[in-house]
Amino acid sequence: MCERKLRGRKRIVARNFLLLFAVLLFAVINCLAQADGVAGIESATDLLNDYFEAGVTLLYIIGAVVGLIGAVKVYNKWSSGDQDTSKAAASWFGACIFLVIVATALRSFFGIG
Repeated sequence: MCERKLRGRKRIVARNFLLLFAVLLFAVINCLAQADGVAGIESATDLLNDYFEAGVTLLYIIGAVVGLIGAVKVYNKWSSGDQDTSKAAASWFGACIFLVIVATALRSFFGIG
């Protein structure tokens, strides 16, 4: 009979120990989660600014490549005497202008640079 009581007590002690451990673990995690949030936001803003400059440069490069491809396609249409050369030229030129305007608008919208 004493063995059963002892096993029951061990089980209760073990359960209480695990419960205490879980509560302490969540308390520590909660304390660590409240660490300097302002510094984290400032760090994220700095990283975003760095990536944004690279993204704008990438948009300009894509615009230049699209412009070159469009120029070659328009020249081929013009050389072959195709009738819709002006429409093709306007669409390719519009795509290039759109990329440049988007890059500039994003920069002014986010207040970067």
